Amino acid sequence: MSQAPTKLSRRTVFAGAGAASAVAVIASLMPSRPNQTEMPQAALKPKPARGGGYSLSKHVQQYYKTTRV
Repeated sequence: MSQAPTKLSRRTVFAGAGAASAVAVIASLMPSRPNQTEMPQAALKPKPARGGGYSLSKHVQQYYKTTRV
């Protein structure tokens, strides 16, 4: 049982080369992710001594403005 060798046509080679180059172009245009060491860490507020932790931040104030009737 011998199998015939597969023929590699020019059309298949050019299609593969085109697909590989398209992937390379897309990969080069994608933004790179910064390393974890490069990303600045947000300063965390210390926990309140007596519990709670709710603060009226700018985000919350903006929400309250949008809910006014």
